[in-house]
Amino acid sequence: MTGNPVFDFRQATVLVTGGSNGIGEGIARAFLAAGATVHITGRAASAADYDKDLSGLHYHSLEVSDNAAIDALATTIPALDILINNAGASLPGGRNEYEPDVFEEAIRINLTSAYRLAHAFLPQLSASEFPGGASIIGLASMSSLFGIEIVPAYGSAKTGLVGMTKALAVAWAKHGIRANAIAAGLIESNMTSAMMGIEEMTAPMLARTPLQRFGVPEDIANPILFLCSPAASYITGQTLAVDGGFSVQG
Repeated sequence: MTGNPVFDFRQATVLVTGGSNGIGEGIARAFLAAGATVHITGRAASAADYDKDLSGLHYHSLEVSDNAAIDALATTIPALDILINNAGASLPGGRNEYEPDVFEEAIRINLTSAYRLAHAFLPQLSASEFPGGASIIGLASMSSLFGIEIVPAYGSAKTGLVGMTKALAVAWAKHGIRANAIAAGLIESNMTSAMMGIEEMTAPMLARTPLQRFGVPEDIANPILFLCSPAASYITGQTLAVDGGFSVQG
């Protein structure tokens, strides 16, 4: 991999949901390194509850399925230029997403919460004066592009996120807001750690990936910084696959 590109976000205030771990943490730290004021959310009561140093990041406890908590969060962050809807979860671990109640819960966590956050922060994003416009970024996945049997609800939500991105791009352009998404391939993170040591699961995926490696959080963070930067001011409504070529391999 090459070194990180240089971005300047010293004028920006950013919110990364699920920014305490994994891909979200990688995104948050990339924005922080680029000079932004960065807010993150996590499920723990405080930043001190994590076995890592989150200093420099403004921590907020949030359960994204709690609608009232989302509305309350929006009252505590008076200005916002960039919203990264990263928080999410697949629910196969002992739970069956084909069960209607579990399916509905996964949709609420992975799709409905992203819209509620965007809606709650619409006034702040509309007031943004960041060069190139305010941005909303959704974290989609390969399940936005393919049917994956084990996670029907997660896949449905991530597919819906792509559609929501297009709709918000059209509807909120008049507010100076751009909306884009990243369809992430298999990224080494807390969410995927359980499968990384199981060769029968990872070998077929690696064989289909032309770049012959799995991604790391920085592989997602850098394209997001680009999409939120003035360099991408004419890009909206798009979903960029960041997957090492997995989605184009026949």
